[in-house]
Amino acid sequence: MSRKGRKEQILQEASHLFSHKGYHGTKIRDISEASGILSGSLYAHIQSKEDLLFEITDRGGDAFLDALRPIVESEAPAEEKFRRGLKAHVRVIAENLEAATVFFHEWKALTDERRKIIQEKRDEYEALWARILDDGERRGEWQLTDAKFTRLLLLSAANGLYQWYRPEGDLTPEEIARRFADILLNGVAGKKGERTIGGCEQV
Repeated sequence: MSRKGRKEQILQEASHLFSHKGYHGTKIRDISEASGILSGSLYAHIQSKEDLLFEITDRGGDAFLDALRPIVESEAPAEEKFRRGLKAHVRVIAENLEAATVFFHEWKALTDERRKIIQEKRDEYEALWARILDDGERRGEWQLTDAKFTRLLLLSAANGLYQWYRPEGDLTPEEIARRFADILLNGVAGKKGERTIGGCEQV
């Protein structure tokens, strides 16, 4: 196996262990045994256990940003961006379930400098969603009663997917994203009339 291939194997095993045992509950020996590498040989590929956590979370941040950026920068209507953005978000989690679990649940175990890098990517991602919501309001596609809490509600619902999504389940990632979007865009009451996101719909 090439050095690059070995590194990817180590990252994959670390993702599995971190997502099931937690970062602090996983020892270097656990990772080396899962990878079939002696603990001493593992340090030919990494300098520390935190290197693995940082690379997993850094790649996770990039995956979300790379999926959403082109959607936000497109000329599509805001509702289409909203739906496509949710679909992209759900797909990133569904296709990288263990790494996504680590990204959402373990990133705060990073030391200050590295945690700041991940926080900046999370902030950038939230800002992209703010652009979609603001764009829809500017175009008259909806009204925001509370922009900040709309973003929090949207991302909290979508981010929680890693806790309950199972690939063998009945719903595809696309169907999950569609249902999320329908509820968030149409409101719980499902009333007809002027669309308002972040509160009750106006009729």
